[in-house]
Amino acid sequence: MAVASRYILHAVILVLPHFAVQTFQFQPSIAFRRLPQHNAHLSRTKRHIQRLNAAPPSSAQPTASRNKRRPSKKKRSKRAGNKRVLKEIKNPSELETWRVYSVEVNPDALGESLMIDNKKKKEEKEKESIVLPAERSYLTPPVLSSLLSRLRIRTDGAINTNDGTVVTGTAPLLPSQLKDARVVRRSLDARRRRGADPKYTYVIDVTLTRGAAHELKFSHQPGRMERMKSESKRHSEDNLADDVTGTNEATTDEKEGEEEKKESNGKPKIVIIGAGPAGLFCALSLASSGLFTPVLLERGQPVEARGKSIGALIHRRNLDPNSNFSFGEGGAGTWSDGKLTTRIGRNSGPVRFVLETLVKYGAPERILVEGAPHLGTDNLVRLLRNMRQDLISMGGEIHFGACVNKFHIDNGVIKGVDAKYIPETERTKANGGESDRSSSQGGSTQTFYGDAFVLATGHSARDIYYELHKSGVELEPKGFAVGFRIEHPQRLINEIQYGKDWGDRVFTRRLSTDAANKEHFAKNHPDDSAPHVGTLPVAAYRLATNEAWDGVENRGAYSFCQCPGGQIVPSSTEDDELCINGMSFSKRDSLWANSALVVTVNPDDPILEKYPRTHGCLAGLAFQRDMERKAYNLGGGGMRAPVQRLTDFVNQKVSEPESLPQSSYRLGVKSAPCHDIYPQPLYNALVHAITHNFEKQMPGFLCEEALLHGVETRTSSPVRVLRDSKTLQASGIDNMFPSGEGAGFAGGIVSAAVDGLLVANAIKAKLFAHDKSQLFKDGKQVSVGFDY
Repeated sequence: MAVASRYILHAVILVLPHFAVQTFQFQPSIAFRRLPQHNAHLSRTKRHIQRLNAAPPSSAQPTASRNKRRPSKKKRSKRAGNKRVLKEIKNPSELETWRVYSVEVNPDALGESLMIDNKKKKEEKEKESIVLPAERSYLTPPVLSSLLSRLRIRTDGAINTNDGTVVTGTAPLLPSQLKDARVVRRSLDARRRRGADPKYTYVIDVTLTRGAAHELKFSHQPGRMERMKSESKRHSEDNLADDVTGTNEATTDEKEGEEEKKESNGKPKIVIIGAGPAGLFCALSLASSGLFTPVLLERGQPVEARGKSIGALIHRRNLDPNSNFSFGEGGAGTWSDGKLTTRIGRNSGPVRFVLETLVKYGAPERILVEGAPHLGTDNLVRLLRNMRQDLISMGGEIHFGACVNKFHIDNGVIKGVDAKYIPETERTKANGGESDRSSSQGGSTQTFYGDAFVLATGHSARDIYYELHKSGVELEPKGFAVGFRIEHPQRLINEIQYGKDWGDRVFTRRLSTDAANKEHFAKNHPDDSAPHVGTLPVAAYRLATNEAWDGVENRGAYSFCQCPGGQIVPSSTEDDELCINGMSFSKRDSLWANSALVVTVNPDDPILEKYPRTHGCLAGLAFQRDMERKAYNLGGGGMRAPVQRLTDFVNQKVSEPESLPQSSYRLGVKSAPCHDIYPQPLYNALVHAITHNFEKQMPGFLCEEALLHGVETRTSSPVRVLRDSKTLQASGIDNMFPSGEGAGFAGGIVSAAVDGLLVANAIKAKLFAHDKSQLFKDGKQVSVGFDY
């Protein structure tokens, strides 16, 4: 029986290969002729099915025979190309815009253009000059030449201009294929990959006909060359940008609603607490709509009087707790570097509107084009003055020296706020052009009632957080960062970032600063400098890591608010606390470069363990205060800053006072053990980031000339005021709208301004039933809130 089973098994094994061959031979005819195809694939296989249907059914054909029926890949692509050329183009004369990325120009090429331009100065004075916007004036012949090379447009010889040379105020003529070209963005790429020179990188929009784009073989390649949407489509998809301007005329229904909402003395009043970017842009949007009367309450002073308060602090150490580097018109950003960088998209409608508004009020037009724009304190002061005058002319009110100290909340609805006028200071009340100066009402309290209240106080108004908590407003702790401010000689940062051959080409137009930079390179690298003619701006840097080891876990560590060509200033708001910040003027022409070096602190961080017991959700505020008081005591009082060489900080060694590098901090410094200020985990994380990350990213960053100043604690608010994701009102409080950096929904001038515009939209939607699609698209909130 066993023998018979073995023979049967052998027979089955012999038959199986024959059966498999027969199945394989008949499979093609079954697969292509008999099995039904899914509808989704009919268009893809239609040609193959038709070819098979035309042939008589047969068994599988040899591979060589099948390949003969199909043309080669080269022939197929050639036929496809011919068909594309022969294909008729719809509307060939219609204009379309293409965005071209990464148009690179060597600084030397731009330098030669500037040299030619300088030779023609006398001739230009005699000619009538035409002032072009930045997007046109940046399109110099070297830039256009690089663009045409990128687009593979041939030109006969040099690029033509009006007189054959580079002329200030005029743009080079474009080739016939292009109807228009404008620079969207210009940035400097200083990464020295394999010893390559720094280069300016441009993003340029070109306008041409469809036919020309087809002839030049333009193809949509995201991040390299993109076809832009038409103006009508862009308008419909970016309706928020149109609405935030506040210039739309009210409809008949809205005007009828306005009459119902109006008080006996005029339009609905919107009380805005804080005249920083969020508060100012919210007020401008509401006032320009013509439907509201914004009332701005600012505890600090206008920029003119605020400048005097800051002068008294710098020269006489006299700190005004309500008018200083943190409080006053424009907020803390007024006396800073004035950075306009943001993480919410440079080309989005609201961001573009903010930048254009700044230009309207006096900002230089280059901020619309520069990749990393900044204003500087000097530009911000002039700009804020113009904003104030325009807001008053549109019917807005501004009350300076008015510190809000109480919220009137009844049954979950805010009715009013109490504001105490600061005694013995210049109180400016601006209402319809009226301005008075009064000390008799100093210390008096006034109650402001309104239809809505915007909370835009900034992150240094700690008393406001305590009052909100006392009034039952929902708050939650959020992450923040603390650390120090590091200062290097600017010439050293120029060398690290640009190298020995390009560092001496930095020019600020300030003789002493430029001479110091030249002397540094001539002394330390006499034979390394190359004969370049291009110029570079003062070097900046940005450092970050998520792997700063604190002994137990990794933390985030990064540079913050880096100020090239700047100085360190005190940003304290109390006499017994010391907090510092950095600032720059528009030219960035000082001898130093400074930046905050900070480490992240989470809401449930072990180093905050003792604070929630007594401070609850305001534990972060209490921690910040303790660190600032430690720094004040280490500095010896009088707003002197405790300092330490960076190399000594890493080695936990107090620096010798006689050997300290020079500092830009004008209130004086004192050598102190800065490594003892923060809890050990934060110190460990910062040292690990400096030695294992920052020094590798920027060789030479850890050096004897680097001086650490204490302390920087106010990078962002450690508290967030909860608000509804759709109405933008405070959770559980009707008619209260938290906004900006202090409320925890922004991080910088631009993002705070955009958040103020969004809140203005929310107020319009609530009081006048605006179309809510202006605020929300596809059911999602258009918001800029993020953890900073």
